[in-house]
Formats: sequence, C-alpha cells, structure tokens
Amino acid sequence: MPEGVGSDPRRKTSPARWRVLGHPDGMLVYQVLCIVEQHGWSDPAEEEVHKILLGRSGVYRRRVNGRTRFADATSVLLLRPGDELAVAHPLGCGDSYTCLEIAPEVLAGRPDAHRWLVEAGWEGTSDDQLDLAHRMLIAQLRHGLDRFEAAERLHRFLTLLLQHSVGDGEPPDADLDHAVRRRPATLTAHRRLADQAREVLTAGDFTLGLDDVARRVGASPHHLSRVFQRVTGSSLTAYRNRLRVRAVLDALAEDDGPPLRSVASAYGFADQAHLTRAVREQVGHPPARLRRLLTPDHHAA
Repeated sequence: MPEGVGSDPRRKTSPARWRVLGHPDGMLVYQVLCIVEQHGWSDPAEEEVHKILLGRSGVYRRRVNGRTRFADATSVLLLRPGDELAVAHPLGCGDSYTCLEIAPEVLAGRPDAHRWLVEAGWEGTSDDQLDLAHRMLIAQLRHGLDRFEAAERLHRFLTLLLQHSVGDGEPPDADLDHAVRRRPATLTAHRRLADQAREVLTAGDFTLGLDDVARRVGASPHHLSRVFQRVTGSSLTAYRNRLRVRAVLDALAEDDGPPLRSVASAYGFADQAHLTRAVREQVGHPPARLRRLLTPDHHAA
C-alpha cells in the first residue's frame, strides 16, 4: 500500500505518516500517525470532501467550526465540505486514526443519503462493537481486497456507523441536569475536569488507581467520578477499560506480536486469564481469535 511522510492526504493540519489502505470508486481509506512538531494549534483548514475520522490511539484537541473538543482513541467525527478543522497536541504525544473519505455522488446513491448530505456533521464515541468492526475492516483491507469487495464492505461499515449512537446529534453531556446547564462557568469547569481525567487515563499507565487520577487533576475521587459520568455518559472505570482493551487490540494486530501473557502484563491485567475475560466481555471474542482476525495474514470473511 502507498505510504508517505508529510501532510495528511487531502488536508494540511499537521505533519503525519500515512498509509493508504484502499481506494475503491469514490472512496479512500487511509491510516494516519500524527507527528508532533509543536504543541499549539494548526492553521484552520477547510474540508473539501465528506470525511470520517475514527480514533485508534493517542489524544489531541480539535476545533471544528470554532467548537473545541478533546479527542482520543474512542472518538468518531464526521466532517462535511466547508467544515473548518484545526488540531493541537498539548500533551506532545502523537495520535493515530483511520480516515474514510467519500465522494458526494457515492453518498447520494445510498438510501440514507439525507443523513450524509443534508444533516450537519456530528461527533461522538464508538462503542466496543463499532470499534471492532472498524479494526476488522482495516485488517481486511490490509490483507488485500479487490475494488468491488472493498466498496461493498465500506458501504456496510457506513450503515453500521449511522446505526450507532454517534449519529444521534446529541453531545455526550446532553443529559446534564438543568442546574448545571444554567451555569455556563460550571459546565465549562466540569468539561475541563473530565478532559483532564481523560488525559491522565490516556497516558497509558493502567496501574493508576482512582485516587491517583483524582490527585493529578486536583479533585476528590467522588467529585471526579460524578462529574466524569455526567459529562461523558461513562464511568471512569468503563472508560479506562475501553482504552485498555483498545490498546490490547492494537497489540494483537501487530505482525509477530508478543505472547498473550506479555500483553496481559503490559496492560495491567492480573494474568492471561484476566486479559481473556476482559477482552471477551467487551468485544465478544477471546484474544487468540482476535489476533487471527486482526492480522493481515488472516483473511476475515
């Protein structure tokens, strides 16, 4: 597959390493690893195509049409032509993601064309099943698909994406109580606190306890837990486990990756059995099977 180092294909927000995975008619799929050269905001860039960004690892901040949000391995974003995007990496760590670009004539031929072409872009998070479908799609493209099969699988994935809750138009904190909503400063402070906790958790140290995270963000464990649930719709524990399993899936997708007992140790599981239980509970498959499904040497039907 074509690879390169420079700006992301089709956009100029930050330098990156990128790899094209497939280019069936009217669609382009590539993976990007950002290269952090400065921590400030990139120049805003206007999007020219419909684009879906699916987080894989790392953290960054993005500003879409003036609205700033925290993004990580769970993030999903739909951009439409005319949307303006800028990014920043305040923590200094690069992020990786998958990008799907779709031509408007391809979307116009779908039965759900209105949601792609008329409704506003949206952002949200992927659940475990959507994330696994995303990773399976990448493994299939890396293995090698003809243009017909690649296009068919991509259309199936687009349908799954719209069925997921990221398309419901509501931000994660839409269910905040009215008392908080009436105080913009409080809501802003809560979002900032939740983002700080996410930054700590995404740093990759899965040995940290709740007290450790709370201490690092300057809040009590109870207050942090309550605010995080309100802002994100997820408990700190659930969010941490999602990050941990996704990091494991990255490790399982590596060619000649480490044995499972080493993966378990690296990501803070008690042993290989604990790793197997946690991964099976979240994505429905044991790690050994996922390793077979996610490596390019094995074709998933």
